[in-house]
Amino acid sequence: MRTNVTNPLKSGASSMQNAKKNQSVLWIVFLSLFITIGTPPVSAHCDSFDGPTIKDADKALETNNVSLVLKWISREQEDVVVPLFQKTYALRTGDQDVYKIVEQYFFETLVRLHRETEGAPFTGLKPAGTAKKIVQLSDQALDRKDIEGLLIKLNNHLGKVLREKYEKVTSLEKVKDKSAANGREYVAAYVDYTHTIEAIHDIADRSGAHAVHKH
Repeated sequence: MRTNVTNPLKSGASSMQNAKKNQSVLWIVFLSLFITIGTPPVSAHCDSFDGPTIKDADKALETNNVSLVLKWISREQEDVVVPLFQKTYALRTGDQDVYKIVEQYFFETLVRLHRETEGAPFTGLKPAGTAKKIVQLSDQALDRKDIEGLLIKLNNHLGKVLREKYEKVTSLEKVKDKSAANGREYVAAYVDYTHTIEAIHDIADRSGAHAVHKH
C-alpha cells in the first residue's frame, strides 16, 4: 500500500491561502449584502452622528471647506447644500443657541439629500453608537488599516449563522413525519436554511456585475 507523505509546511501554507481566499469571498458576500439590501433605515450609518457624513460636515464647518461634504450628494443637490453651508458657517461665531439650531438643520438637510442619492428614506439623525455592529467594525477596520481582523470576524459570524440553521434542519428532520405540526416546523426551518444559502450565492454572483453606487 502506497502512502502519500504531505509536506507540513506546504500543507500549512496552502491552508492559510485557502483560509484567506475564503475570507475574501465572504467579505465580498457581506459587502455586497450591505450594498444591495442593507440600505433600509434600520441599517443606516450615514444618518448617525458618528457616521462619516456628519464627521465630514463637522470638519467642513471647522475649516470653512464645503468641498468636504460634496462627495455625499449629487451635483444637482449642491445648489441646496452650498448656500445652506455658507449661512451656517456665517453664524458659527454668533449666538450659540441659534447656531446649534441652524447647524442641526444643515446636518439634517445634508444627510436627507445623501439618503436620496441612495434611494433610501430619511427618518432623522440618529445618536452616535446606534449603527449596526458590523458597520462599526467595518469603520474600525478602515481606521486601523486592519482588514484581516474584520474578515475573520465576518467569517466566524457567517459560519455560526449557517451552522445554527443547518443544525436546526437536521434536528427537525428526525421528527418531521410524526405530525403535521412537526412537519410544518421542519419545512419552515428548511426554507429558511436553503433561502439563506441561495441568497448568499445570488449576492456573490451579482457582486462582480453590481452597478457603481449612485453617489
